[in-house]
Amino acid sequence: MFKRIVVTGSLAYDHIMSMPGSFSDHIMPDKIHILNVSFIMKTFKKEFGGTAGNISYSLGLLGVPTLIIASAGYDFQDYSEHLRMITSLDVTGIRVSKDILTPQGFVTTDKNDNQIWGFYEGAMKKSRAISLKDFLKDGDFVVISPNDPVATTKFVRESVQHNIPYLFDPAFNIPHLTKEDLEFSVKNASIVIGNDYEIELIKRRLDLRNLPQTNQIWITTLGSRGSIIKMGKKEWKIPPAKPKSVIDPTGAGDAYRAGFLSGFVRDLPLGACGRLGSLTAAYTVEKHGTQTHRFGVKEFKDRFKVNFGAESIEGGLSI
Repeated sequence: MFKRIVVTGSLAYDHIMSMPGSFSDHIMPDKIHILNVSFIMKTFKKEFGGTAGNISYSLGLLGVPTLIIASAGYDFQDYSEHLRMITSLDVTGIRVSKDILTPQGFVTTDKNDNQIWGFYEGAMKKSRAISLKDFLKDGDFVVISPNDPVATTKFVRESVQHNIPYLFDPAFNIPHLTKEDLEFSVKNASIVIGNDYEIELIKRRLDLRNLPQTNQIWITTLGSRGSIIKMGKKEWKIPPAKPKSVIDPTGAGDAYRAGFLSGFVRDLPLGACGRLGSLTAAYTVEKHGTQTHRFGVKEFKDRFKVNFGAESIEGGLSI
């Protein structure tokens, strides 16, 4: 079992917009070379976000001791107060700059839950000045989620240097990392995670026809179709938890990561870890925003049993 999760990645303000139609109603594939479209939004909300913030928030709800290591800007005060409300979160690893904005994410979601993102990096680029060696302790497990590409590679190498296991979640960084850095990061990870598009992109960039037959864990998230966990020749097909309603899919993947890790660091079976991820993700899609969901221990455990039957997490989850 691990004592603490150290989460690296971005902190951002998300500007979340949704439209009643489909992107396909506006985009002509044969005219993609001269694309010029505009969407009329049905809803708009500004929320707390960023990969490090989203994952850490749900880990906090799940009662996992978590240290956030990230960079933020001079407009971070309200976000900081929001995170400090969760007792198991340690925000002393967040570095705040007074000369630049916190990163800003802009997402448009259509009625089919397809998304188009734009991201202003802001203070995120200053993450490369942070060193993990100032924070790492025995018993830590590191999460390396999307971040400044230079910082991402640096955090990987520092984790390897200090023999600290890590989850590698490259996402939008896959095209921005050199093939050598991507290969090193994937090869040394305890867990590699991404959606089906991202996992396929990793395999193509690294010329992997099949996933490595080792004890390394590969997780492919499939949205509303659940997820697939592979380790060596073993495979677990994880069903989705049933949301009460689907309001906003933004951040569901980050919530899944938190749920999975909450079981993994407590040494639960991988199948149970995946189901914890599925349920945590379901809470997120029921709310606008990525850090607006809340739950208590009894409610979470009861809902876990309703969704997944006899498989129990009694004794393995303390939130």
